[in-house]
Amino acid sequence: MLPIGSRTDETAQFLLSDPLKDIFNHIDLHQDEFVAQLKTWLAVRSDSSDPALRGEVIRMMQMAAEWMKTLLGAEVQLVELGTEKLSNGESLLLPPVILAVLGSDPEKPTVCFYGHLDVQPAQKEDGWATDPYTMTEINGNLYARGATDNKGPVLAWLHAVKTYKALQKDIPVNLKFVIEGLEETGSDGLENLLKSKEAFFTNVDYIVISDNVWLSRKPALTYGTRGNAYFFVEVEGAKKDLHSGTFGGITHEAMTDLVALLAKLVDPSGRILIPGIYDDVAPLTEEEKKLYENIEFDLEEHKNATGVTKFRQATKEEVLLHLWRYPSLSIHGIEGAFYATGSKTVIPAKVTGKFSIRQVPNMKPDVAEKKVIKYITDEFEKLKSPNKLSVTMAIGALPWMANIKDPQYTAARRAIEKVFGVSPDMIRDGSTIPIAKTFQTMTKKSVMMLPIGGADDGEHSQNEKISRTNYIQGTKLFAAFFMELPKVHQQTVVQQT
Repeated sequence: MLPIGSRTDETAQFLLSDPLKDIFNHIDLHQDEFVAQLKTWLAVRSDSSDPALRGEVIRMMQMAAEWMKTLLGAEVQLVELGTEKLSNGESLLLPPVILAVLGSDPEKPTVCFYGHLDVQPAQKEDGWATDPYTMTEINGNLYARGATDNKGPVLAWLHAVKTYKALQKDIPVNLKFVIEGLEETGSDGLENLLKSKEAFFTNVDYIVISDNVWLSRKPALTYGTRGNAYFFVEVEGAKKDLHSGTFGGITHEAMTDLVALLAKLVDPSGRILIPGIYDDVAPLTEEEKKLYENIEFDLEEHKNATGVTKFRQATKEEVLLHLWRYPSLSIHGIEGAFYATGSKTVIPAKVTGKFSIRQVPNMKPDVAEKKVIKYITDEFEKLKSPNKLSVTMAIGALPWMANIKDPQYTAARRAIEKVFGVSPDMIRDGSTIPIAKTFQTMTKKSVMMLPIGGADDGEHSQNEKISRTNYIQGTKLFAAFFMELPKVHQQTVVQQT
């Protein structure tokens, strides 16, 4: 299915006098080559969560670095991150980070692109219709692990650069690249590396991330993500698991205490019950509210795609508000409890509940941490249980927001209009992409998310894919963005002088 407004080869003739015409034609003519290259990269099992596959992640980084050196002429560094210690005490080499530079013309704006080449775990027996590491094209969709998250977008960006080089056209911007191999497991070592390479960012004007997807079939620009505060609630009772026939009814059970505490976190409407948790949430302005009115989002289609029969909210606007700019609390699981098939009459000695609170502007995880610990501790005291309670925050990631009036958002809008013939939806993302906030805080530069993946691409899920259309049109989008950015950048410079 074509994205809304997607231009076919025939309708692309609108570019007869446009300087992008040759570039778009080249991309169309070489799309099979671009797809074949993607297939090669997708065949690498670069699962960063599996120590046994760490060598494959490193090989993927080396392949990409060599490709960028040879075919783009970029100056490429493979920067080592050292090692990590596994739970068994062994040390494991961390995959290197690619830092690359292409162009240093002081008259041009400089754009830094971030992407990653590691992937989530995937096995055929997980429910995949095809081998997850053998890219298979079905009905115009390219199925494989990493197709949309994130090898497809990374290659689309690189192919856009390669197209300028192939046509011997001057690239209108200077380019820098930060490409890593540990995003799916928390980007271990990346923030420290970036801080140590401060000089790399001194002349960077804009940072672009293409590691998320559209909301619908309509192209989109993302200007915000939620943060995350992830908690462990541990309740410990007896020194060992007990038989429920021998001890049931006479002991204070850890599981019963934990379930009682988890039940106090959120009510059936989804409202978080922790006192003061909404105090710092930024108020909804009329200007922001209007952004939601014209966003394309089909509630029924979204329900059907997820198998959900009913949302808590009735309107598109309310659903999106609760998905993007209000906090939410989700209970994820209980460690230490019996969960296998069959029956087992055990009383667990120690159980750990896991839940998270998605953070929104102007919330701060450390503030949420204090409120959560106090509330759960107070509720535990009401149980009058002799069991031991421990509450810890395992992850504290801040939300990220961009200014949609920044020059690169204007340039991206224009590029989308040239490629797809429609104005993009301005969207936020309910998930957490910590690197956006890291770049924003560290560099003080404008950060933008420019996705090319479709809403139904299934990142992290079985049968992940990217459509051939999105992959090829996304390549054109990046090429057009290179051309549009200097125009608005120059206007901004003139206005500031």
